Amino acid sequence: MELDLLREIERAAGALFAEIGFAEVAAAEPASVEELAAYVLDGRAWVVVEHDVPVGYAVVDIVDGLAHLEQLSVLPEHGRKGLGSALLAHVCDWAAQRRLEAVTLTSFRAVPWNAPYYEKIGFCVMDDAEIGPELRDLRALEAEHGLDPTQRVCMRRDVDP
Repeated sequence: MELDLLREIERAAGALFAEIGFAEVAAAEPASVEELAAYVLDGRAWVVVEHDVPVGYAVVDIVDGLAHLEQLSVLPEHGRKGLGSALLAHVCDWAAQRRLEAVTLTSFRAVPWNAPYYEKIGFCVMDDAEIGPELRDLRALEAEHGLDPTQRVCMRRDVDP
């Protein structure tokens, strides 16, 4: 698999953020080829293809004993075709097969293709009492990288084992 292609997918998807005033998000560097390779080797990376060409991908960490969607990106020209939903469904199936009770993620509260989208497909915003220590640390790290915590939410979707 050409891991550089995944980085290009993330850059293209991230460019949409510049259009809504989040230039710093658009400018953020994707995970390195080495980091992506570690996900692949550990079986925690999935790619969706069209005509044998990668157009989207997802990678997952384990955070607080739950599957955590670290990154999900789809090329904008392939958006709104259900590819992101298919990747998310696969992530949820993967979590259920491993008897993890939920999938978590962090997202922008008001960006239409972020929290509002995830809510439509079964994710719920977590309140502070539901956020475990590792996820809390991830939020702090996001803030250190310049993401305004007042604009971010942690979300969770329970899965059936």
